Amino acid sequence: MLQILLLATFLSVVVGMFLIHFSHLHESFSADHDLGGVQKFHARPVPRIGGVPMAAGLVAGCGLLAWLQKDASALLLLFVALPAFSVGMLEDVTKKVGPLPRLLATFVAAALGYFVLGASLQRLDIPVLDGLLAQFWVLSLLLTVVAVGGVAHAVNIIDGYNGLSGVVSIFIFLAMAYVAFKVQDATSMGVCFAMVGAIAGFLFWNFPRGLIFAGDGGAYLVGFMIAEVAVLLVSRNPQVSSWFPLLCVIYPVFETLYSIYRKKFLRGMSPGVPDGLHLHMLIYKRLVRWMVGSKDVAHLTQRNSLTSPYLWALSSFSVVPAMLFWNNTAVLMCFVLIFMITYVYLYRMIIRFRTPRWMLLRKSVRH
Repeated sequence: MLQILLLATFLSVVVGMFLIHFSHLHESFSADHDLGGVQKFHARPVPRIGGVPMAAGLVAGCGLLAWLQKDASALLLLFVALPAFSVGMLEDVTKKVGPLPRLLATFVAAALGYFVLGASLQRLDIPVLDGLLAQFWVLSLLLTVVAVGGVAHAVNIIDGYNGLSGVVSIFIFLAMAYVAFKVQDATSMGVCFAMVGAIAGFLFWNFPRGLIFAGDGGAYLVGFMIAEVAVLLVSRNPQVSSWFPLLCVIYPVFETLYSIYRKKFLRGMSPGVPDGLHLHMLIYKRLVRWMVGSKDVAHLTQRNSLTSPYLWALSSFSVVPAMLFWNNTAVLMCFVLIFMITYVYLYRMIIRFRTPRWMLLRKSVRH
């Protein structure tokens, strides 16, 4: 597995270096020169095609895994991921692909995984629902498609600051790799290490300097791979609780669900319209008071990167218990509930300006 990790990391770093070196060309075929919008916080044009080095590292890692195992299932996983990655990359280049087509592309990819790989959710460890899923394959297909597409979209939602979604995703893949090791699922473990390497190579350039962004292609690729590996892990190994992957991804998933509730019912707006009130944005605006008011590029980039560790810590509060109690459904359910309560409490505390002083990160601009 170490060879897979190292190869994926190396190739991702090299491809990322190549793209950054020629970054002066990216504005000729994209709209990355546009720095406006409520969800844009960088100070200069940055290439948003970080999905390319991640995909390169993943292909190399899965190719080595397939060669070592003499099994093409890892390569088939890459094939079913193509719709999600391709449509995301199309948005990165053209800026003309809306959220709905991207979500539908992940649904198509999930359906491919269902029929090509047998990646199906046939149990939720809830007796009545499990009976229905076992009896009606269409329900299983719909649940799988919605779950995989939803997780992929959720990872894209939290992809807002340097290193944020990348490190959170590495946490999740390492937890799934650990469980795959425990149940002797070598293919799932190998894919997890390939993804960890691919993301780590990207992060070498992304955090903290922000020289390249994951973009929709990278975010949807990572999100889809998280969801698909999770489904395969649960479907192949009955000892793994179906609540294990849910607790792993509860931060991006609940962030998305809470955002839909907030926009639709509290603000009376379409859930698809971007706003500046995601939790990571509130942390940036109200907790990270680092060089506020400075227009210096280095200061803006540093403040951007200082936002991510807050969310890494929050994510670890779900991923660590998921890894420790991966086969105990009751305990996992309790931690899911605890996380949701904690998230809402933290959000309400920040939005009402009641954040404890020790959580604030300050450094004033010198005149």
